[in-house]
Amino acid sequence: QVQLVESGGGLVQPGGSLRLSCAAAGSIFSHNTMAWYRQAPGNQRELVAAMKTGGITTYADSVKGRFTISRDNAKNTVYLQMNSLQPEDTAVYYCNLRVLITNFWGQGTQVTVSS
Repeated sequence: QVQLVESGGGLVQPGGSLRLSCAAAGSIFSHNTMAWYRQAPGNQRELVAAMKTGGITTYADSVKGRFTISRDNAKNTVYLQMNSLQPEDTAVYYCNLRVLITNFWGQGTQVTVSS
């Protein structure tokens, strides 16, 4: 059983920053991908950023240059540093761990960008 615990969401003004964290606990295969997805009301869940164990990263075009994903493999923790936040970044952000073809999800954390 794998559990993902997220933290770091909240309310921030446009142009501000937030850092999300997600710690994975349980039986975790050493080679995996950890990622952040988000879902705004009325929209489908979309990939924000992903990082493989070896360090290869993927970003959505909408966040390139503003968001940075990183991970601490020893702690099975992934981070998402979000800078220059805009109202369109408002969503519930979900942590994802993928091992081979199996996906695990966190409970989600709300990020609201508003003045």
